Amino acid sequence: MFVYYRSKAPFRLGIAGGGTDVSPYSDLYGGAILNVTINLFAHATIRPLQNGKIRFVHVNESITEEFEAVPQLPAEGPLILQQGIYNSIVSRFNNGNPLSFELTTQMDVSSGSGLGTSSSLVVAILGAFTEWLKLPLGKYDIAHYAYEIERLDLKMAGGKQDQYSATFGGVNFMEFMEEDKVIVNPLRISNDILHEWALNTVLFFTEKKRESSRIIEEQMNNVRNNNLESLNAMHIVKQEAFKMKNNLLRGELQELGEAFNISWVNKKKMARHISNDFIDRIYETALSNGALGGKISGAGGGGFMFFYCPGNTRYRVVNALENLKAGKVFFFDFYKKGMTTWTAKEK
Repeated sequence: MFVYYRSKAPFRLGIAGGGTDVSPYSDLYGGAILNVTINLFAHATIRPLQNGKIRFVHVNESITEEFEAVPQLPAEGPLILQQGIYNSIVSRFNNGNPLSFELTTQMDVSSGSGLGTSSSLVVAILGAFTEWLKLPLGKYDIAHYAYEIERLDLKMAGGKQDQYSATFGGVNFMEFMEEDKVIVNPLRISNDILHEWALNTVLFFTEKKRESSRIIEEQMNNVRNNNLESLNAMHIVKQEAFKMKNNLLRGELQELGEAFNISWVNKKKMARHISNDFIDRIYETALSNGALGGKISGAGGGGFMFFYCPGNTRYRVVNALENLKAGKVFFFDFYKKGMTTWTAKEK
């Protein structure tokens, strides 16, 4: 009898406020983020082993690594997330005793795409361990634990929104304060508004992977050095998150689409490499064919972009983007649930 402990965690679109969840900005001024999860996922499956081995299989990049089951693995290499999570789980929840298992991971989109992929993967893996070991972790616990592993243990640059989005799911307005305090406010949006919003949103993958850490480090330095242009842009981006939250709650999708322009113009001022000529060309193509506004999802530099296209303009926008012969339109829907776990058995 084979037993599989499975988990999946959704990716997200960063609607507004992106970057204000990153320290030191969130510690000094408070951050605000509006995001929504979509039906693209990170998947994790744990199969316990009895042979004293640890086996990691990452399907997307065809990577397999095997270790002896020891209390601590080297936190390095292409599967540093998997190894870092194992080290933390064993230390915190298994009294330092090693575990023997096979962990298989797979993502519906590639890493570095701006949908919070690495954090969703961490949350999914933690979900599988929680299902297997019956860990006493609630949603806030898992989200903060994922943040600690990525940002503190493994020293990966980034913010706090992705872990909470993947764990909670749905449409959320999140507030970030000093000392890592986070408040997740789920928004009650009617199905009619959600369906219309999703139908009118075009999701476009630039097929340009980016190193978000470089952009985030520059943004962090701009705050530390009191770069006024960058700081003022962050303040405006945060204010727009509050306005766009209210637009959504009132069902004002037209105003939401128009607000993307303000947010995008200011987001580009937060760090030099958030946009480039290629991204600007994609943006102008979408707007000239009927989109009201749009932005990059994530730190910038590449990955996914999305556009709000009212009426039936989405079809014209899709055709125009496809005619660029660069990038790919993704069809999606919003997803209301967060990380989900279950157990499966096979003879």
